[in-house]
Amino acid sequence: QVQLVESGGGLVQAGGSLRLSCAAAGTISNINSMGWYRQAPGNERLLVARINRDGSTTLADPVKGRFTLSRDNAANTVYLQMGSLKPEGTGGFFCNVRTFSGSFCLPSIWGKGTRVTVSS
Repeated sequence: QVQLVESGGGLVQAGGSLRLSCAAAGTISNINSMGWYRQAPGNERLLVARINRDGSTTLADPVKGRFTLSRDNAANTVYLQMGSLKPEGTGGFFCNVRTFSGSFCLPSIWGKGTRVTVSS
């Protein structure tokens, strides 16, 4: 069974930086995408950044120019480098992996989340 091991969350002042890591532990293949979602209290989980099978990345508009996402394929790990953090960016950050079988997408795999708090 695949588990996603997340790290790197914490408390940071506005304008600061953090790097989140997500490693897929266990046997995993046919990865369609790996990425991060953010969930603020009382709100739905929203995409922050995703790296696709072809290496392209998708970034949410609010983080473009401030966040970058990279991947270590050999280690099945993604890194979210977050800069110029804002208080409204506070929330739980959840790693997400999407895999496929043949032409079918399989249910997403989620990490347990890591908390990011940005103080003003």
